[in-house]
Amino acid sequence: MDDLIPPEVRDFIIRHIDTVSQLEALLLLRANPERTWDIATTANRVYASKEQIAEVLERFSAEHFVVRDGDSYRYQSRDSATDATIGQLASIYASHLIAVTNMIHQKSRSVRSFADAFKLRKDP
Repeated sequence: MDDLIPPEVRDFIIRHIDTVSQLEALLLLRANPERTWDIATTANRVYASKEQIAEVLERFSAEHFVVRDGDSYRYQSRDSATDATIGQLASIYASHLIAVTNMIHQKSRSVRSFADAFKLRKDP
């Protein structure tokens, strides 16, 4: 399954996508670049909380994938190479949804497992 996701797309997911709802929010805005999206509408479309979407849209704004326009956001990638990678991700997600979602979920499990290694435990 690893060969279904090209290295540049895999790297983008690793660096920028933590949840499927984050991915779907980014792809929603990219699919409609001329439209501005408010937090509530975006949250409803990707079945996530407004708080989660507000956080991710601000993060994507800081990462220059979207631009903020008042209380709304619209897709605008920082450069053509990043836009091409996100476009490739959209295409792969449409055709290999399970491979992409498995990668995102595996990433989340790995991060949690790493964090759990540093939790202090009481001795019995």
